[in-house]
Amino acid sequence: MHLTRFRFHTHRSGARRLLSSPQSLHAAVMGAFPDLLPGSPSPHDPLAGITDPATVRKGDTTPPRVLWRVDRNASAEVFLYVVSPSRPTLSHLVEQAGWNDGDAGWQTYDYSGFLSRLEAGQTWAFRLTANPVHSIRRKDGEETKPTAHVTPRHQAGWLLKKQERCGFEVLRRPDHDPAMPEVDGYELLVHDRNSAGFDKRDPRPGREGKRMRVPVVTATFDGRLTVTDPDALRSALTAGIGRAKAYGCGLMTLAPAGER
Repeated sequence: MHLTRFRFHTHRSGARRLLSSPQSLHAAVMGAFPDLLPGSPSPHDPLAGITDPATVRKGDTTPPRVLWRVDRNASAEVFLYVVSPSRPTLSHLVEQAGWNDGDAGWQTYDYSGFLSRLEAGQTWAFRLTANPVHSIRRKDGEETKPTAHVTPRHQAGWLLKKQERCGFEVLRRPDHDPAMPEVDGYELLVHDRNSAGFDKRDPRPGREGKRMRVPVVTATFDGRLTVTDPDALRSALTAGIGRAKAYGCGLMTLAPAGER
């Protein structure tokens, strides 16, 4: 497995175009892997319908895939992170949206060694951008439909419900009040909430040339966690958490506790 970091040159028009379109950025990320031919089946394909590890029974594993996330730390400090089974080549991204300063324009690190060293009881800082949804039935007899959580409390509750099956526990605040509601008192911040979604070509018959809105609600979670099941956490880190992985959701990264 590999972990790659790429910095956008936010003053370039190509960077602004990619950052405004999850669909275009997904295509650019997938274009970094020459072994992924259009139409060919691959365990790396984010559209392959891999099961969310939070729905897999404890002890099961989920195949790794290409995951990506955009971190907007400041207006001129925007990074793309990619986790992938094979090493990417991002020269096309450098040409469109990167910094031409003489080096490769991105850094790729071996991720397998880090993953192999995860052990129960370790504490890490984490970041995750995800698409927090739940399934509801609006009418009796109607099939359930995925519906987005839109408030910070419900979005935090969505992550807390997944933590056991994903092999971690979000830390409680030292001063938390046991009488507080279950979602409160955690070392967890929900920010950069977005419900804008994006436009794409409408594939439905009779609507050729028209556009349709794809609703994608996203939220970024920062916090600290304790490893409870290293195998389950490794699966979550390499296969993603939740839906909309093709649109920059599902990638959780870890850092030493206390660091961003």
